[in-house]
Amino acid sequence: MRIRRVASILLFYCLVVSIFLAAAYWGSKATDVIARRIPMTRNHTIIIDAGHGGEDGGATSCTGKLESVYNLEIARKLNDLMHLLGLHTKMVRTSDTSVYTQGNSIAEKKVSDLNYRVKLVNETENAILVSIHQNTFPDGQYRGAQVFYAPKGEGKDLAEQLQTALVQTLNPGSNRRSKRADGVYLMEHIQKTGVLVECGFLSNAEEEANLRSEDYQKKLVCVIAATVFNFLDG
Repeated sequence: MRIRRVASILLFYCLVVSIFLAAAYWGSKATDVIARRIPMTRNHTIIIDAGHGGEDGGATSCTGKLESVYNLEIARKLNDLMHLLGLHTKMVRTSDTSVYTQGNSIAEKKVSDLNYRVKLVNETENAILVSIHQNTFPDGQYRGAQVFYAPKGEGKDLAEQLQTALVQTLNPGSNRRSKRADGVYLMEHIQKTGVLVECGFLSNAEEEANLRSEDYQKKLVCVIAATVFNFLDG
């Protein structure tokens, strides 16, 4: 059963790559036709959260680039690709800004920012949250993507599928496993299915170079989009 599930994920991964390439060569009209022919019900809204933003830049990579910038680059590509698959999406932010609505100090703005994200997810019907982040650690040897899930909804199932797909396609040999997102405010307060993807370690020079690469980012979003698609298709 597990082998069949992995094979199914990889099949959808190949499908997504094909659609992504079709968009480049033939434009959105052709890919809209492809997406409409995919047999699935599209009654969910995928909320794509590019973590941090604005005054809150998150972690800093070994080359000096802020995490918030990586997150936004990947989130934008993921949003485009999910559209090609015919999925409904909402992006929490589309520029390098925070989304607070009140507060004067950075701490107050950060609380407001998180509350806004929680409210957006909880007020969206049939929402599934995909939050994009990057990892870091003082020791630069650590690497590999890891998926965390919200306690409510079906986040655990989605996280396990996504972790398997990331290891199989981008991080072969990794022993990282999906985990419950204990202590993460956003994930603990949403009432819907949600996953937080730590795409890699910005403190690892080799992995950071991959995360800066357009080609690697495209592969990464293909894996995420294909897994979410496969999850929704049952």
